[in-house]
Amino acid sequence: MIASLINYIVFFACFGLSFYALSVIKFEDFCKVKQPGKVTLLMFLLSLALAYLSSQAILSLTIYNGLGV
Repeated sequence: MIASLINYIVFFACFGLSFYALSVIKFEDFCKVKQPGKVTLLMFLLSLALAYLSSQAILSLTIYNGLGV
């Protein structure tokens, strides 16, 4: 129970940080699309992927190896 709660907390923290970090990149200029909703969706999906990868890396280096709870 506590391990799954830690997984969710780490994932949402990584999602917030990755969304914040990806907001610096000007995807509107890079993609050349006229619909800003598509750019926002791209940024959201990239944030999800980056958050999943980074949270799994953090958890595998700490909790899954016995260094945490």
